[in-house]
Amino acid sequence: MNVPPWLWFATIGGLIAIILIDLVIVSRRPHAVTISEATRWVLFYVALAVVFGLGIWAFAGGQYAGQFFAGYITEYSLSVDNLFVFVIIMSSFAVPAIHQHQVLLLGIAIALIMRGAFIGAGAALINALSWIFYIFAAFLIYTAANMVRQGVGGDDEEWKEPKIVSLVRRVLPVTGEFHGSKTTVKLDGKRWVTPMLIVMIAIGVTDLLFALDSIPAIFGLTQEPFLVFTANAFALMGLRQLYFLLGGLLKKLIYLSYGLAVILGFIGVKLVLHALHENQLPFLNDGQPIQVPEVSIAVSLLVIVGVLAITAVASLVAVRRNPSLAGGTADDSPHTASENPVPERDNATPTPDRR
Repeated sequence: MNVPPWLWFATIGGLIAIILIDLVIVSRRPHAVTISEATRWVLFYVALAVVFGLGIWAFAGGQYAGQFFAGYITEYSLSVDNLFVFVIIMSSFAVPAIHQHQVLLLGIAIALIMRGAFIGAGAALINALSWIFYIFAAFLIYTAANMVRQGVGGDDEEWKEPKIVSLVRRVLPVTGEFHGSKTTVKLDGKRWVTPMLIVMIAIGVTDLLFALDSIPAIFGLTQEPFLVFTANAFALMGLRQLYFLLGGLLKKLIYLSYGLAVILGFIGVKLVLHALHENQLPFLNDGQPIQVPEVSIAVSLLVIVGVLAITAVASLVAVRRNPSLAGGTADDSPHTASENPVPERDNATPTPDRR
């Protein structure tokens, strides 16, 4: 796929414009996002991705369009799993509901920048080392098995503060409470950072950690950096609105980890077949390609969509029959985040006295 530089600049410029417009709207009127508002925004971003995919179809052909849609759906579905941790982060920092949208927006913008660098590195590795697909495949299959193991064990989602966040706390003075939507504040002549900045960094870094499995997964569907980046961008742009839309529904998707495990395992096998087809390892078939069947993008799309649909329906049916399977309470919804200041944390510097 030949992507001219101007198209890269136009795409990145468009994404930056959307983020800035969204940020201006949020900053002008901070408020708790309602279900209806979140629904409209989710539909907008999904429609935007569909239009972009149709544009690829018109100018580059159905094969690349299919790769984009398969990558977008995979990234979006894997991102849903991130929302469980986002809820925990928001609750841990007691982020006021009226500021949650801004936190997610800037946190995901940080994640998108870091993912861009990650995608660039991944594309360079693929071009230089064809056997890297074996490593990607092994990692995806391992991740899938780990997801199933955690699901069977019934472990709750656990979030640990990333080391970079702990480092920021040690290096910079952090206030013990929020100061509106400000990320820094000057108190008694000294500049402090607020928990708002800390939670943004936490969201961004945590999302990047999740990308360790989602990026190799999408490279299993397409090796075009432009499609990998745009699929990630559209998935992330719609993720923050999905956070508010799903709310308590997250607890009802009890089989989500199994569905995602199936998808990752499927893509892992697909990567192995592709790696064998492109084989250059001297100890396998004397370094010659091995003629094995490859999974088409149409089959990949069918499997991904089918698994997600079955997982969602099975989860909702099971929870309807036995509500206790969902666990949690209404307080777990992101819309119920406390409006009170964040409590003092052991490793946070308390707010200085104002004399």
